[in-house]
Amino acid sequence: MSTIAIVLIVVGAVLLLLLFGGYVVTRRRVEQPDYWRNIENADRALEQARAADRGWDREILRLACEAALRSERPGVDYEAIDLVLVDDRPGVVEDRAHLVARGPDGHARVILGRREGGDWQVERVE
Repeated sequence: MSTIAIVLIVVGAVLLLLLFGGYVVTRRRVEQPDYWRNIENADRALEQARAADRGWDREILRLACEAALRSERPGVDYEAIDLVLVDDRPGVVEDRAHLVARGPDGHARVILGRREGGDWQVERVE
């Protein structure tokens, strides 16, 4: 067997071992119970940061969401309201904010849109 063939076999074996090791490490990381929760927390933090940087007031969004939930689903309590998506388009009237309210009775997605004056109005509750 030539020297080049031996070197190619060794390099191929090392690459296969690295590939297999990376797969095992990735699977272990994904199977950890906190992995997906950490991703969701990071996504929420990113969306909140984007909203704060662009002049959106988080408290006004929360109040608009609570008002929508009271009118659409009276008597249902929610423990947390999370901003999960910011759709900041050019201008004001095309801006959208998606919030998810979570509680013991389930969850609801509230989609808010901006009016010309900058006020938030409910587009729909899912």
